Order: sequence, then C-alpha cells, then structure tokens
Amino acid sequence: MKRYISSYIILQAFAVMLLSSCANHPSVPSDTSASSVLPPIFPDYCDVTVPYNIAPLNFMLPADEYDECVARLTTSDGQQQTYGHGVKVQIPESEWHAMLNASKGKSIKVEVWGQKEGKWLSFSPFEIHIAEEPIDEYLSYRLIEPSYIVYDYMEIAQRNLTTFEETQIFNNKVTCDDSKGQCINCHSYQNYKTDNMLFHVRVTRGGTVIVNDGKISKVDLKRDYTISAGVYPSWHPSAKLIAFSTNQTHQSFHTAHPNKTEVYDLASDLILYDIATDSVSVISNDSTLLEVFPTWSPDGKYLYYCKSVPLPEEMRDKDIRATYSKIQYNLYRRSFDVATHVFGEEELVYDAASVDKSVSLPRISPDGRYLLFALGQYGCFHIWHHDADIVCIPLVAPPSPDTPQPSPLDLTMLNGKDAPDSYPSWSSNGHWIMCASRRDDGNYSRVYFAYFSNGKVKKAFLMPQEDPEMHISLLKSYNRPEFMVEPVRISVNEFSKVFDK
Repeated sequence: MKRYISSYIILQAFAVMLLSSCANHPSVPSDTSASSVLPPIFPDYCDVTVPYNIAPLNFMLPADEYDECVARLTTSDGQQQTYGHGVKVQIPESEWHAMLNASKGKSIKVEVWGQKEGKWLSFSPFEIHIAEEPIDEYLSYRLIEPSYIVYDYMEIAQRNLTTFEETQIFNNKVTCDDSKGQCINCHSYQNYKTDNMLFHVRVTRGGTVIVNDGKISKVDLKRDYTISAGVYPSWHPSAKLIAFSTNQTHQSFHTAHPNKTEVYDLASDLILYDIATDSVSVISNDSTLLEVFPTWSPDGKYLYYCKSVPLPEEMRDKDIRATYSKIQYNLYRRSFDVATHVFGEEELVYDAASVDKSVSLPRISPDGRYLLFALGQYGCFHIWHHDADIVCIPLVAPPSPDTPQPSPLDLTMLNGKDAPDSYPSWSSNGHWIMCASRRDDGNYSRVYFAYFSNGKVKKAFLMPQEDPEMHISLLKSYNRPEFMVEPVRISVNEFSKVFDK
C-alpha cells in the first residue's frame, strides 16, 4: 500500500512539473496580426548589450493593456525556446545562462507576441547583444524608503548579479531599540573586495564600522579639529588609508518644484584616516568653500574631489535658501605621496562652473583613462535634480592652464530623459558603467548598467529581477550602488557584536 501511495505522489509531482514546464514553454500563437513597432516591454531590454554572466532579463507587457505574453528566444547557433505566463516572461536561470554561453560575442533574437481582447499581436523582433566581458558578480546598495526626515527600517543589501540571490549585509534594527532610531549608510570597499570595507552608523550607537583584513571594529572619526565624523569615503587602492569628507548636511523641501528635495552642505572639508594609527589628518579645510566626495585614482597617486566656487560678493552673507541654486562645484585633484602622506598643490581638472554646471561624485576608470561624474545645474546632491546626467571625460593629459577643457563623451544611451541620474561607478574591468536613476517614475532610484568600450557606450538596461513587476511594487530606492568582485561574508550578527564592545 505504501508503495502505491509513493508511486501516486511521484506521478502527481511529475504531472505538476509537466504542466509547469508546458506553462513556461508555451506555443507560439498561430493567428496573429503583425506590428512594425517594438514591444512595449518593461523593463525595456530591446537591443541592449549585456554581460555574458548576467541574470535572466525577465520582462512583462503592461498588465492594463494585455492579457498574455509569449516570447521566443533564438541563439546565434539556432537554439530556440519559448517563454510566457500571463503577461510576464520569466526565464529559468540554467536555460538563460546556456543561451548566454552559446551567444557570447554575438546576440540572441527575441520575438514577442501579446494578446489583447482575445487577439494576438506580433511585435517587431529585437536583439539582446552579449558582450565578451563579464560584469562584477556582486553589487551592494542601501534600500531606503523616501521618508526624508523620519525613518524606521533600512538595510544595506548585496545582490548576486548572475542570479537573483539577495542577502543582507546589515540592518538598523539589530542593534537599535532606541526611539531616536538609527541610520546606516555609505558602504565602501577597497579595490572592489570585502576584506577591507566600511559603513557608517549614525544617531543611536553611532560610529564607522571598519573591516580591516577581515577584523571588525567601530571607530569614532570625529576629532576636536573636524566639523564632523567622516562622511563620504574613498579607500586608498594600496594603503590602509581612507579619505573622507566631513559635512554639515541639511535638507529642505519644495512645495512646488519638480526636484522636490534639496540636500546641501553648510560646511564640508576633507580628511585622511590612517587605520593603523587610528589618526585623522586634515587634507583641506577652507572655511569659505565646500569640499566633498573624494575619490582616489587607481594608482593611488592622486586624490580627486569636488570643491565649490566662491559665490558673488553680494550673496556671501545671505541665507542658504536664497543661495542654494547658485552654489556650483568644480572638480580638482591633489597629488599624493603614499610614503609620507603628503598632498601636493590643488589642480583644476574640470571647470564645470565655466559652463554654468556643477559636478559631483567623481570616479576614475580602472585603467585611469576616463573620469565619470554626475553633472547638474547646481549643488552636489544630484539624485533629486531632473537635469542631472552622468558625464564621462577622457583623462588624456595632466590638467594645466594650457590644456583645453576635455570634451565629454556621448553618453546619450546611458542617461535618462529629464530624470535624475547619479552615483556613477565603474566595474572592476572598466567595461560596465553603473548609475542610480529615477527615470522610471521620478520617485524611486533604480540601478542601470551600460556597456562601455573604447569611449563608446551602449544602451543602458535596468538591473534584472526574478519578477519584473518588483521594480514597480518595491517602494524603496537603491541608494549608493557599489560593485564588488566578491560578497561580504561577515554576517549581520557578527557585525552587531562590535556594538557591544
């Protein structure tokens, strides 16, 4: 009797698997009307270039317009498979990666059919181009709600970009039961690796959590001679040194303005933290100007940063509410001697103010040939500024008065239209540019990637999700996305123990 029951259960399971397989691999509609337009899929993966190790590019047709969706994918060597369940196309990871491997350096043809009011429509086919260069396997980000002043739960998470696995690095509840709450932010890594990393904890039980060769400590970076503890960090690529800005940051809100939120500094300087000696030295602290967002060159010989331009004399004593839209930042650098920790004189790298713009968040490509930054009309917190775009310039010669301003590369395919784009970053091989963008709905920042090669950029694509509807239903922003070549292996509980010391 037990044998019969066991056989029945096996048959049931097989039937369920068969039905599931049939549902996942539907037949191509036979009676269709042809359309000359591309399918209105979300996310828009039409004619994008992706790494050969990326997770499946699942997508959907608008649920308020279509009842069903079927897609047929054909690899360059003729392998073919269909997918579709309801209005969504969700591809099993194993099948997707087999198609990527078969099409590396080539492309996958995608044909889409949509059913509306009982009738099928066949859209114009498109291609997904498969680059020969991989993307870094991991990405970390802060997941936050746009609560602005009052916050409850937030976390720093990491995502395996080759799959849909997301795990937590830390959250603000594990060590905080105080009514004042706790903010966690500004995770950072040395050379894309996680044995040397940090993140900040603010308000309750605050400090900077630093992992040094795998050992965890919590450090108070505030000194009597600094305006704050360390804020925006950058690890030196070879030494146990971290450059920070120190900031007095505030925010205000518009009652009628598309930018909604203004974040600005009343003061900001640059400091250098030596992990070995637990010492803080001042890099620059001009009390009349603002210095922020340090970042090292890949060889560690230069520190790049943003610095405000002096306001006109008649505006210098006015309230920030009258001057915030006039504050603009240029991009500078200083040479650095790693043996003596001595910085050289300031050099202008990019004069944004001369073209009535303001620069923030610089990042240098791993080969040292290109410089990314966010560019907007004013200020240095561009993630809410609708005019903000990502800019890339070549670093072809040392900055000098005789060197012409470098011309920006064409990043039209990366930037959104009339939408804030910010937090630019390079993958470790320099072939993938990442940014956080509010282009989808204007409210929530999401992660976009674009292929970069020889100064050319391809169409950006949204970070894939197992359920494509998650980008619509998740009411959180992806804040400060950072590439990693490996995951953070320290658990949330291990991190929490440092707060008990």
